[in-house]
Amino acid sequence: MTEPVIALTTALIAEKSISPDDKNCQKIIIERLKKVGFTIEEINIGQTKNLWAFHGDRKSKTLMFAGHTDVVPAGDETKWLYPPFTPTIDENGVLYGRGAADMKSGVAAMVCAAEDFIKNNPDHDGCVAFLLTSDEEADATDGTVKVVDLLMNRHERVDYCIVGEPSSDTLLGDQIKNGRRGSLTANLVVHGVQGHVAYPHLADNPVHRFAPALNELVNTTWDEGNEYFPQTTMQVANISGGTGAENVIPGDLSVQFNFRYSSELTDTQIKERVEQILQKYNLKYTLNWRLSGHPFLTPQGELTNAATNAIKDIMGINTNLSTSGGTSDGRFIAKMGCQVIELGVINKTIHKVNENANCQDIINLTAIYKRILETLLLA
Repeated sequence: MTEPVIALTTALIAEKSISPDDKNCQKIIIERLKKVGFTIEEINIGQTKNLWAFHGDRKSKTLMFAGHTDVVPAGDETKWLYPPFTPTIDENGVLYGRGAADMKSGVAAMVCAAEDFIKNNPDHDGCVAFLLTSDEEADATDGTVKVVDLLMNRHERVDYCIVGEPSSDTLLGDQIKNGRRGSLTANLVVHGVQGHVAYPHLADNPVHRFAPALNELVNTTWDEGNEYFPQTTMQVANISGGTGAENVIPGDLSVQFNFRYSSELTDTQIKERVEQILQKYNLKYTLNWRLSGHPFLTPQGELTNAATNAIKDIMGINTNLSTSGGTSDGRFIAKMGCQVIELGVINKTIHKVNENANCQDIINLTAIYKRILETLLLA
């Protein structure tokens, strides 16, 4: 494949940019964007590299592309068909490598779409912008979340945002994420009294204590969802207790559980309900919460219409709007009050061994992004 977007995707995959180490990914992108007249601002925080770039009138209608250049570790590299950081295209036109789907192909498609759009429309209306980070796959503390706060403090305008996460299910463009559920994690320690299993009256088993409360937590209907979101779910992620000895009643039980919640609830309401259940069973406990993101939603409008029409034109298919799946940096960007969607390649191999993306999908994604730019930023 000699198409520019494939060449750029392979160049990015070859950079072993395990989060938050960007290697040279953003350097490669900066050089490309400078050549077509983008103003570049590097906003690096700690070990995280962040890029803010724009082309056009910053006071006018702005479409921002957002994404990340970091990837998760490859895992056991002996299980890969090809070395994970040696991008390889097989006989079927499938590109293998860590980040091929999540999301170096999306970043490359954004860059190439913007380049083509600006070359063909140097005096375009509005503004094309980029927000890229190397801190999405790990802690997500020094990346998009902090750049968004900075941009909001400076009153930077963003009307539309396309996050290049791999959103498609079985065909490129068959699904767009126009929102995400909130994510709230509870880290609970139930306190008991350690003792010998032969003398339970001298101990207080926190596992036994917690069992009825866990049953109620699991069987609670938190809400019924709504037309945009499925109902809130609660899942235990980790649970541990004991010393490893078969004759010891544990003194503490550690439980971690996560809520993926709809717009029908707030994190405060969930916390209050959990506390009520724990107190109902007279538990002694320590509870800490981690809020990863509030739910957000972009209803059908200019951006979703431009995207669905572009997909129809390029792919010849109808697309579905969905709020399913995990979180993304879109949860931070939504705070800016802009319309946000996630649109990228097929997501079935992300974070897996032999992560891959079809080259023709990457080429078509570039065309879709360009068509959206033409729809929203040309009079």
